[in-house]
Amino acid sequence: MNARADKAGVNLRFLQLTIAMASVSLVVACATEPTVRQQDLDAWVGVSVEALNTHALFMKAPMFRTRTDSGTEIRNYAYGYDFGECFGNAGASKVGEFITEDDFIICSSSRIVCNNMFYIKEEKVLEYAPTGRCDTNEKVQPEARYVRLKSH
Repeated sequence: MNARADKAGVNLRFLQLTIAMASVSLVVACATEPTVRQQDLDAWVGVSVEALNTHALFMKAPMFRTRTDSGTEIRNYAYGYDFGECFGNAGASKVGEFITEDDFIICSSSRIVCNNMFYIKEEKVLEYAPTGRCDTNEKVQPEARYVRLKSH
C-alpha cells in the first residue's frame, strides 16, 4: 500500500470517528429533556403584571409583545443562547504539534430558545405558557420581593 492510500485510510477512519462522536453528542444533548413544572405555571395566574415587570430574570430577556382584538396582551420573554461544538482531527496528540493542510475541524452550532409566553388582561397574568426548550423552577415564579411588597 502506498503512502497516499495510507493517508486516505487514516482520513476516512477519522471522518467516521468524528461522525460517531457528533452523533453521540447529539443523542446526549437531546436526552436531557427540559422540565416545565405545573406549580411554576400556576404561580403566575392572577398575579399583577407589576410582578412580571420587576422580575429579575425576565427583566434581562428581550421582550416582544402584541395585543389581540379582545384586548389580551401577549408577552414573549425570549431567553436563548447559542450552542456550538467542534470536533477536530488535527492529527496531533499534544498542544502545539504541527498538522497538515489535509487535517480539518468540523463544527456545528444552533440556537436554543425558550419563549416565556405570558397572557395578560386587565393588568393580571392569565397564563404563563413557556414554549420551546424551557426549564422552569422556583426562579421563574413571582419573586419573594414582590410578594413581600404586595402584602404591605
